[in-house]
Formats: sequence, structure tokens, C-alpha cells
Amino acid sequence: MLLAVPLAPLAGSVLAGIFGTAFGGNKFGRGVSHSLTILGVLLSFVLSALVFQSVVYDGARFDATIYEWMEIGGVKMEIGFLIDSITAMMMCVVTFVSLMVHIYTIGYMSEDEGYNRFFSYISLFTFSMLMLVMSNNLLQLFFGWEAVGLVSYLLIGFYFKKPTATFANMKAFLVNRVGDFGFIIGIGLIYAYTGTFNYSEIFAKLPELQATMLPGTGWLLLTVTGICLFIGAMGKSAQFPLHAWLPDSMEGPTPISALIHAATMVTAGIFMVSRMSPLYELSDTALNFILVIGAITALFMGILGIIQNDIKRVIAYSTLSQLGYMTVALGASAYSVAVFHLMTHAFFKALLFLGAGSVIMGMHHNQDIRWMGGVRKYMPITWITFLLGNLALIGTPFFSGFYSKDAIIEAVHASTLPGAGFAYFAVLAGVFITAFYSFRLYWIVFHGQERYDQNPDAHHGHAHDDHHHGHDAKPHESPWVVTLPLVLLAIPSVVIGAIALMPMLFGDFFNGVIFVDGSKHPAMAELAQAIHGWVPMALHGFSAPPFWLALAGVVVSYVFYMVKPEIPAAIMAFSKKIGLYQVLEGKYGVDWVYENIFARGARAFGTVFWRVGDQALIDGAVVNGSWKVVGKIASVVRWFQSGYIYHYALVMILGVFLLMTYFVWLNK
Repeated sequence: MLLAVPLAPLAGSVLAGIFGTAFGGNKFGRGVSHSLTILGVLLSFVLSALVFQSVVYDGARFDATIYEWMEIGGVKMEIGFLIDSITAMMMCVVTFVSLMVHIYTIGYMSEDEGYNRFFSYISLFTFSMLMLVMSNNLLQLFFGWEAVGLVSYLLIGFYFKKPTATFANMKAFLVNRVGDFGFIIGIGLIYAYTGTFNYSEIFAKLPELQATMLPGTGWLLLTVTGICLFIGAMGKSAQFPLHAWLPDSMEGPTPISALIHAATMVTAGIFMVSRMSPLYELSDTALNFILVIGAITALFMGILGIIQNDIKRVIAYSTLSQLGYMTVALGASAYSVAVFHLMTHAFFKALLFLGAGSVIMGMHHNQDIRWMGGVRKYMPITWITFLLGNLALIGTPFFSGFYSKDAIIEAVHASTLPGAGFAYFAVLAGVFITAFYSFRLYWIVFHGQERYDQNPDAHHGHAHDDHHHGHDAKPHESPWVVTLPLVLLAIPSVVIGAIALMPMLFGDFFNGVIFVDGSKHPAMAELAQAIHGWVPMALHGFSAPPFWLALAGVVVSYVFYMVKPEIPAAIMAFSKKIGLYQVLEGKYGVDWVYENIFARGARAFGTVFWRVGDQALIDGAVVNGSWKVVGKIASVVRWFQSGYIYHYALVMILGVFLLMTYFVWLNK
């Protein structure tokens, strides 16, 4: 049964990818391809739900090797599953969101030439993510880690004839390689000192390594290992400064934004750190590093969301900011809170991305919010579900996002790490910023003056009319295959937080899975004293600072964009005058540094190596130099090849004389 969970989507992907494309002769049509892949993911979801039920209600656990791939010099490379509460929860989230995206794609990609190829890719992604979360060893985790990166590359560059898409997928691939370099060093250090890749065996040996120093340094081994592993998470979960790939990844079709860049792949780093909690609890330095990086990401990436005009990019920066919140919780040793926010965020952020895609369809593939407005009356289902997603995102009491977000803020407040003060400021300020940019988007798109007929780019670029409507045609509600996933995602976006709050944070849900040293890291203990149920927590939330900050963000955005639009225009003009807008538009210069220092530096390095190493040394000295030397020697030696016997006899006599002289000299 466990094998069927990842293999069912893989089977659908292989069949649609081979027989539904030109590679296999286009034997399957669109209906067969999407039916096979949806059936595979549906089966995977049903089985995941059964596994979850067994784990939660029957206390079922599974940790065993399924297949031994190879053994080299005592290194065992195995495929195995570890099924516990965190795995079962991740399996359900991944398969449910993936199923919604598969159904949604029928409507969204209905007129795309790469329809079957797209279904193959998203099913392959589902397989890869399941292999990652179900693994019981670091080797298989790394396989899943790289596999989701590969499929992400394929999906971001889905429109491979479009230069911006190929640039974006290469950028994502390269930035993730930087993180993965740290990740594989961390895995190597763990194996070098424990002799195993298996989680349970690693955790059993960690206490012996507490005082071990990394040779040649003054650093604790576990600190270096923890930071190296987290660098991998920084790439995959888009933490500053390895975040630059995620906004550009919006070049891919909208369904993958929901699947990969909101709900599943980008949370792989959060899952990995939570899984390795026994290691991180032994290093306050690594935890503090995680806390500060998460705080920077939560605050500064949210600010960038304020100036975006592309509907998908606003939500992309929101994802970056929320990933920062999860990372902050990890740094505060509130791993269960981080995973809780991972789950709630997966539902409402997938809802927001798919809602944005529905708006893009209704606006005839225009993505610029400046040419929207008044969409609410034309797209009622999209409007109400998007509003519910927004309310969950900003942490409105009784919505799912409130419980996880407020728990993170409280956990950071209780943390005793040196970076906790800055982190607490960052997550509090982030509440206002999140509410501001989220409702800026909401007001501009769904309310106010209709501007869909004023788009100057309506006849080219993103605004091309894929639905064969006139460009002045009114927006229209999306078909049921698009709106049904919105409704089904809206339900957990509202209720899942209240249902899961007490079991996940203060019950037995993560017993034996997540480890916290309460004596050194008191955040969870203090949370347990403060939270006594989902209703009291929500009622108390109305009087807490985060609620008032969120309300302020909503009100200010309403005043700015519905009542007095001249205010943000004046602020923008002033910020351009002082250079602030240019800094934000340039994403704090991170892209500039990557492109002008790292990329150009690498190219310059490459040119030097090519000219000095390749041309001068290898081609010039070794290859060409060797035959020139042989030629020179030959041109001298040939003079001794005269063909006269007396010449050769003379040379032999001279040789014997020299040898005799040499040996006589040696004997003296």
C-alpha cells in the first residue's frame, strides 16, 4: 500500500509522458492523459488518507528498508519509508493539493499545445515530493530533493520558446545548486561521523557527537552540519539571499505556482529541518542562524510585494514572506508550529494562486492588476474564495492562518536566542505588511473602477486572447473544473486551523517525531500555558497586537487604493526621488550581485582559465608543445643517421669511452 502512494502518480506520469506526446506517437488524447494522471493522484490521496487515519487513530508506525540499491565499501544505499505523523500529514497535503491542481489544469490549460506534457510533469512532481517526505534516510531524501528541483526546472521553463521562461528556469536551477552544495556537505559530514544515512541510526548517535569539533576549526561539528543542511533549505525554501529564483518562477503556468511554489516543493526545507530536530536542538548557534535568516525573509520579502503589479508576483512575494515565518518558528525550536503553518499555508496559498489563475482566465490572460477592477460581480465564486484565502493569509481570527501565524509570533516572543528580539519585530511588522499588500491586490482586482478595456498591451504579451473573446469583452467566471478546486481548497483554508491546533501543537500528534529541549528552548512550554483551545485563542486574538496590525493594513490599503489613490501615487513619486523605489524594484540588489559579480565573475574566470589553461597550457604547451619538442629533437638527431658504418662505429667507441670514464670516476 505504501509503495502504491508514490508509484501511482509515477505510472500516470510515465504513460501520459510517453504515449500522450510526440515521443510515443501521440497515442493518448487529452482525455486519456488527464484521466490517467488524475486517477493516479486520486488513488495516492485516498491511500494517504488511509495511512493518516492509521497513524493518528491506531498509532501505526513504519520504518523499514524497501529496496537495497547498492553497497559500496560499507556504504549502504537504500530506499526505505518512514511513516509517522509528520510524514502522514505531508502525504495528505501533497496529494490533496496536487489533486486540486490536476483538476484545475483541465480548465486552465485547455487550449495549450503542451497539455499532455504538463499533466505528465505535475504527476512526476507529485511522485518526487512523496519520495522526499516518505524517506527514512538522507540518501533518498536527497533523491527526492533533486527530483523536485528537476521537475521544477521543467515546469518553470514549460514555455521553452519564451526567453524569459528559459532564463527563469536556469536561474532556479543554478540558485538551488548553491543551496544543494551546502546540503550535500551536511549529509557528508553526518555520514562521516555516524557511518549511516538512516534517520533513526543518526539520531541515536547524535549525543556522542555533542562535544565533537570539526577538525582544524573551533566550530562544533553539529553546528557546522546543521548550518550546511539549512543552506540546502535556504535554496529549496527560498530564504534570503537564495530567494531570487522564486519570483521569476512565475513564468511557468499558474497551476504549478500553486503546486510547487506555494504548497509543496518550497516547504521541503521546512520539513527537512523539522525532521532533523534532534540535531538542531544540540546547536543554539545553528538555531539562531535559522531564526535571523527567517526574520529577514519574512520582513523584507513582504515589503517587495507592495510594489508588484503582476497578480502572480504579489502572491509569490507573499509566499517568500510566509516561508520566512515558518523558518522563524524553526529557529525558535517551535518545529510543530512551523509544520502547522506549513499545512495551513499550503491550503490558503494554493487557493490564492489558483484564484489568481481564475482571474487571469476571466481577464483573457491579462496579469497586470492595473488593468483589472470590478471583477467581483463577474466572477462571484472566484471572488468569495479569493477573499477567504486572503483573510486566512492575514491571520483573521477563526481562520486557519490565524492559529498558525499567531502561534509563531508567540513562540518567537518566548524564545531566548540572541536574534529573537529582531525576529519578533520582523514578524510583527510583517503582519501589517502582509495585510497591506494582500488587500491592495484584493481591492484593485475585485473592487473599484473597471479597467479591463483600457489595457494598452491587450493585443500582445500576456494579454493575448486565448479564449477567442474580443478584447473589450467583459470578464467571465471560470468553468467548474476551475471553480471546484477553489471551493474545495477554501474549506480547509477556513477550518483546518481550528481542527488541528490542539492535537498538532499540544497533543500527542508529534510525539516521538519532533524533539525539543524544553530546558533550553522554552517557546513551546510557554505556548502551552497561553493557549487553551481554538475558541479562547481566537477570542483573545481580537485584543492582541497582530489583529490590530492586520486590521490597520486592511484599512490603510482601502484608503490608499479605493478612497485616496493620489496618496500612494505621491508616496511612489517621493520614493523614486530619494531612490527607495529603485532599491525595491531592484530587489535590494540581490539579482544585480548575482548577475554582475557572480555570473560575470564566473564568466571572467572561465575566460581566464580558457585562455591560460586551455589555449596556452593544454593546447599550446602540452599538445602543440609536445610535437614541437619531438620535431626539434628529430631535426637534430637525424644528422646522426648518415648511413655510413664508420660514423656509427665512431659513436659507439665514444659511448664506451664515456661509460668507462664515468665508472672509473665513481670507483674513486
